[in-house]
Amino acid sequence: MKRTLIIGASTNPMRYAYKAANMLKGKGHEIINIGIKKGAVAGVDIELPGKIYDDVHTITLYIGPPLQKDYYDYILKTNPKRVVFNPGTENDELELLLKENGIEAEEACTLVMLATGQY
Repeated sequence: MKRTLIIGASTNPMRYAYKAANMLKGKGHEIINIGIKKGAVAGVDIELPGKIYDDVHTITLYIGPPLQKDYYDYILKTNPKRVVFNPGTENDELELLLKENGIEAEEACTLVMLATGQY
């Protein structure tokens, strides 16, 4: 199972981040919810960015490029194996930064990856 950090976690059931959190948990993955609003998703509290977690396999992004800049250092310090850029979150600048630091950047949809067994 892949420990996954969700940036842009939301308590809104209509948001893809909410759906991904529930699907990840449902498939047995440990999740860490990072967001700006208090609450919980899939039984896991949403935290503000700050605490650096060890052994994060994947960070999945649900915030657009303008907001991502504030997370660059946080992502690099977390040092995941990969970062998934969900549709609408693609960011050439961050992808280059990740590659320069030996982190895989993947433009994909976490929900589709999970549904098709590619996660």
